[in-house]
Amino acid sequence: MQTLWRDLGYALRMLEKSPGFTAVAVLTLALGIGANTAIFQLLDAVRLRTLPVKNPEQIAKINIDHRNGASGSFTSRYADLTYAQWEQIRERQQAFSSVFSWGPSLFNISPSGEVHNVQGLWVSGEFFQTLGVEPVLGRVLTTADDGPNCASAGAVISYSFWKHTFAGENSVIGKTLLINRHPFEIVGVTPADFYGVEVGRYFDVAVPLCAEPIIDGEESQLHRADGWWLSVMGRLKPGWTIKQAALQLRSISPGIFEATIPPTFNTDQAKHYSGYVLGAFPGDSGASTLRRDFENPLWFLLGLAALVLLIASANLANLMLARASTREKEMGMRMAVGASRGRLIRQLFTENLLLAGMGAALGGLLAHSLSQILVAFLSTQNDPLFVDLGTDWRVLGFSAALACSTCVLFGLAPALRATSVAPGVVLKESGRGTTEGRSPFSLRRILVVSQIALSLTLLVSALLFTGSLNNLAKVDAGFRRDGILVADIDFTALNLSNERRLSFAGELLNQVKAIPGVDAAAIAEIVPLSGNGENHDLLLGSSGEPKGERPVAAFNRVSPDFFRTLQTPMLAGRDFDQHDVAGAPYRAIVTEEFARKFAGGGNPVGMTFRIGRMRTITPPYEIIGLVKNSKYSALRDEPEPIIYTSTAQYDHPDTDAQILIRSNGPMAGLLAGVKNAANQVHPDLDINFYAFDKMIQNGLLRDRLMAALSGFFGVLAAVLAAIGLYGVISYIVATRRNEIGIRMALGASRRDVISTILQQTLLLLLCGVAIGVLLALAVGRGAGSLLFGLKPHDPFTFVAASALLLLVGLFAGLVPVYRASRLDPMVALRHE
Repeated sequence: MQTLWRDLGYALRMLEKSPGFTAVAVLTLALGIGANTAIFQLLDAVRLRTLPVKNPEQIAKINIDHRNGASGSFTSRYADLTYAQWEQIRERQQAFSSVFSWGPSLFNISPSGEVHNVQGLWVSGEFFQTLGVEPVLGRVLTTADDGPNCASAGAVISYSFWKHTFAGENSVIGKTLLINRHPFEIVGVTPADFYGVEVGRYFDVAVPLCAEPIIDGEESQLHRADGWWLSVMGRLKPGWTIKQAALQLRSISPGIFEATIPPTFNTDQAKHYSGYVLGAFPGDSGASTLRRDFENPLWFLLGLAALVLLIASANLANLMLARASTREKEMGMRMAVGASRGRLIRQLFTENLLLAGMGAALGGLLAHSLSQILVAFLSTQNDPLFVDLGTDWRVLGFSAALACSTCVLFGLAPALRATSVAPGVVLKESGRGTTEGRSPFSLRRILVVSQIALSLTLLVSALLFTGSLNNLAKVDAGFRRDGILVADIDFTALNLSNERRLSFAGELLNQVKAIPGVDAAAIAEIVPLSGNGENHDLLLGSSGEPKGERPVAAFNRVSPDFFRTLQTPMLAGRDFDQHDVAGAPYRAIVTEEFARKFAGGGNPVGMTFRIGRMRTITPPYEIIGLVKNSKYSALRDEPEPIIYTSTAQYDHPDTDAQILIRSNGPMAGLLAGVKNAANQVHPDLDINFYAFDKMIQNGLLRDRLMAALSGFFGVLAAVLAAIGLYGVISYIVATRRNEIGIRMALGASRRDVISTILQQTLLLLLCGVAIGVLLALAVGRGAGSLLFGLKPHDPFTFVAASALLLLVGLFAGLVPVYRASRLDPMVALRHE
């Protein structure tokens, strides 16, 4: 220990003597280690960490094993099971000491006017008991709360919601919270570290499942046999394993699905449904759409960050080699007085480890900020994320492993080099280090070639992901994106009849159209690219049953002027008008893809079709218009047949009106105008606003993340490679100073000197680029599924990245080359 402390003290003094070198080394390491740790910390929170509940390893998820499609209504992020299936599972399962079901939702807690949504949870009465969650105030929900008498159901709020909304007042118990205008008594507050069972999101308010019909009204899924909206989890009995639980669930699956076949299913749907099999899966890390959407991109980004760290280590190794050459006389003197080579290597490694430790410490501080920036980057106003970024043993171990690995990477070769020369040889030298021979040049060149190769890999990745994002931004969606406001005006509280709903929505639309500055407005059941959708079977012709499988098409119900509002071109036929109302013949407008698939690419106007909804087949629809292809669910989707029907011909109108408004005026004035227009129709309406283009941008979060981080890593890698190349060329020039002087004294021109050194620079660059192309091709295979409109081996991308790196490298080498060409031969010879 005494020797170790002496080595540390000496190492610290040596680093103090070279503040510039120390600062560059520590900052370089901090960037590399910080970037890696930040991404790993997010992966740890999303993938590796378990739920903050009692004995999380006993928690398992119950789900259909390989569902492979389903029919019905899906109204949740985790629409795994129906309420009827949940009741059957609760009664028949034997592997779990307790099971519960849950589902996420949004609860509007505003009494009226503009909507104020909070993160809600539907939970069965066993939820908190199964997870072992004890309240910090009041009580949690139990099975007694989740019963038939739900009119007096209570609500449990989270610790953060209690602090933010009720200022942490103990008197919150017993207060009333309005949820979609229905009063719920607050009965308890959960602990601060409990955010639910969904990783990546928190909950604000939890209410029992039986309250779902009260809150959702006629849109309720509770008693709908084909309403998929719940996820089921449980705690295994002592001695039971997940495999055993899966076998028991498999054995009871036929009875469960036979007993819960929705009566609305047709024969094919019922047969498919009866073949489902339940399974048990690990649930200790909870559920997470964040994990599903971002786990693979994060692992890929971690790989890119590791390449940055390798480049940084190679850069440091070059710096350390240069530093080692200046310390050879010191090492020779130490060996001459009795120090062993192993002892000197240990001393040098102590210095390296101190550098790595300082870099890791600063990188850890940087990682925490970077992790928070990443989470903020992925969050949106309507979909906020919550990720517990606490540092655990995995994150600390990862940082320590990075520090030790980089220490070996950048310190081993310089340490061996500094102690490899015999003491007598070193002491005879007049001041120049003995590393001026060709061997250290080879090592330094290998390092800089490696940097260039890794940098090219990162630059190719950056250009691929940036190009992919650019392709998505420029993709022809079939409609206008900017200048569109979506106003969702909910009039559920008015309890209007079906007949009155249509006229009321029409009154709202007319008032909105009259707002100054509004160019066009229309109602749509489904807002394009919102993630919502509706698909039904398609039966071509006015009668008969098609042979084989029925084709499927996407559907949307819209009012007249929908296509004019979104500026979607009408290619043939006409738009809906005042004649397409209830009682009139059913009419529809279709897209080009419909015409291609079902009309042989010709004009489909005049064709007829029917819609198969479960067991029901509608009367014939006549196609009256053809519009340009447009995106339906996501920008990445291939064109699909879309059928638009008239909102006025729907036999069960909605209790809200989603109005798309096109305006070139300021958004603030438009919002105020819509509120005023809604109040003129009725003062007791719920209104929710969002910008259409912002919603589309939020759907590209993954692509923006990949483009931003890979771009940052690419630029950083190119800079580090340029610095490394600059260092090597400068070193070459310094060690060949006398040779250059002799050549110039014998008549060599400056052009000859520049040409000689540039050849070496270009050779290093070309070798690095050649190796980098092969490496980038290998790495690119893992990025194929993340790209849009580009192949991982896109030739233009590789050429552009190679040209960019060659330019950067040549520019980095120009300074030492220019310095060599300005050398005075007499000064060089006098120095020799």
